[in-house]
Amino acid sequence: MSDMVEQDGVQPATKPAAAAAVINMPPIKITNVKAICTAPDGIRLVVVKVETSDAGLWGLGCATFTQRPLAVVTAVEQYLKPFLLGRNPDDIEDIWQAAVVSSYWRSGPVLNNAISGVDQALWDIKGKRAGMPVYQLLGGKSRRSAGVYVHATGRDLAELEDQVRRYMEEGFRHVRCQIEVPGYATYGRGSVDIAQSGGSDASRTRLNAHQDPWEPRPYCRLVPRMFEYLRSQLGEGVELLHDVHERVPPIMAIQLAKDLEPYHLFFLEDVFAPEDSDYFRVLRAQSSIPLAMGELYVNQAEYVPLIRDRLIDFIRVHISDIGGLTPARKLAALCEFFGSRTAWHGPGDVSPVGHAANLQLDLACPNFGIQEACLFGERTREVFTGCPDIHDGAMWSNEQPGLGVDLDEGLAARYPFPEHRFNGAWPEIRRADGTVIRP
Repeated sequence: MSDMVEQDGVQPATKPAAAAAVINMPPIKITNVKAICTAPDGIRLVVVKVETSDAGLWGLGCATFTQRPLAVVTAVEQYLKPFLLGRNPDDIEDIWQAAVVSSYWRSGPVLNNAISGVDQALWDIKGKRAGMPVYQLLGGKSRRSAGVYVHATGRDLAELEDQVRRYMEEGFRHVRCQIEVPGYATYGRGSVDIAQSGGSDASRTRLNAHQDPWEPRPYCRLVPRMFEYLRSQLGEGVELLHDVHERVPPIMAIQLAKDLEPYHLFFLEDVFAPEDSDYFRVLRAQSSIPLAMGELYVNQAEYVPLIRDRLIDFIRVHISDIGGLTPARKLAALCEFFGSRTAWHGPGDVSPVGHAANLQLDLACPNFGIQEACLFGERTREVFTGCPDIHDGAMWSNEQPGLGVDLDEGLAARYPFPEHRFNGAWPEIRRADGTVIRP
């Protein structure tokens, strides 16, 4: 038996020796923690770099909270850094638990994003030390790649159909569809969304000067017509998704969900605001439409009851907003036991490092559902080398150790945060009578 060789060409006797070498690695210490701010595509990104006493060994983690980025930077550099210096970066769980309670008050988006930046960087370091992608540390691959969905928008039905067809021609089979409601500040279309996703200076100027009002009834009348049209033109060969973005009063949202049932959506997202989560019980009793929820959640008390009671089908948390990979992998395991699938938040205000972290879980979790994709621009890909590759309707790992993404700090510094009247914050969204509503 000693001369037998496994299929991968590695003799069995060599593997325990390699494992022992990993186990016996000398202890190292965290020597520096810093936040790197950059906006190559106009979106405020925050990445945390954790350096170690092992020369050349460091890790990156996403801490992007694009509406409050400078608060996250302060939390990282003024509070977490002195708390972490000298600690062993191998102790990921212990560091996470200690950091979460270090401020006494906890579970807010600023602290969670700061901790996420550190947490993901520690997993990146762990993977580099082990010489394997992080998904291997999470149990290995459950699939070859992670299926993704992309965003299609249109000023009218014809323009939206054209964009969906272009995505289908490129190999995408899951498309989120949003349409402009004429005269209103519709989520997913218009000056607000262009500015938030890194639009032109002209777009930002328009945002600052004027904001159309929002009214829910015209939107609720238009969206079912949109999907009726798309299904009649596209058939059943494409999976369609939609994001309500918490803007509709709960009772109207329930009716909208029922109205959309005939069009077989892959999921309907954020049909309620987090503050209205009890309405999921009412909706579940009246509709079988698949439900995705969670991008605004920061506390396990918000999402555990929905999963435990089987009230949602897809968990949509922004991984850095709940504190990083460490809590996200536990959340994914909880979802598996209750029949919910993962669909991590992944727009342009998740850095490429954050997308790589999403991908590690996507590949490892048996209950993966779908991954929101961002098609990064050329400048972002120059700053962040090793961005996960997207082709054939899926995201693919580059198979590099750790998270697999590197950052050119010199290039990153060329793209400071753009000027913005609200310093990155969402502007007010108001109804026609001037009442502020949720964004």
